[in-house]
Amino acid sequence: MFGLLFFILFAPGVGEFLCTSSDLEMSYTFCDSTAHAFMFNLTPCSTMNKSVWKAALTWIPRSDIHFLKIVFHVWYDGAKALLWKELLCSGADDEYSVCGTLKGETLEAAFDIKGSRIKFPKGNYRVILQGFSDDSENNMLICLNFTMIVKQDAF
Repeated sequence: MFGLLFFILFAPGVGEFLCTSSDLEMSYTFCDSTAHAFMFNLTPCSTMNKSVWKAALTWIPRSDIHFLKIVFHVWYDGAKALLWKELLCSGADDEYSVCGTLKGETLEAAFDIKGSRIKFPKGNYRVILQGFSDDSENNMLICLNFTMIVKQDAF
């Protein structure tokens, strides 16, 4: 079954069912109280038999992106499973296209997510993705709260 994960959101606090297939369901909300102009799509909507997910992002940030730190918090069936932090933009010799985007500009990016090679055990996942414009993690640019339900084991 061909699945497509796609969403556009302009209002905070609104949740949406994103994607469903025989092995996966995904939904999201924004976890901060500020409205966003944001679009993201991901194919396929499946955790089975795919080594790479194709992703596309369109976003109009609320402030200039000279510094960007991404933080992922992942829970599996209610237990904290992963905390991962990555500095994407530091203001010098940045390699990502998001770096240098100015407030109000439309950022468009397409990329592969190779983490789909992971065999996700059946269960409920909660992923909080936060983007900060400072290293102290005080100035949040964006916050997304994803729910992922893996319906069957991939092994």
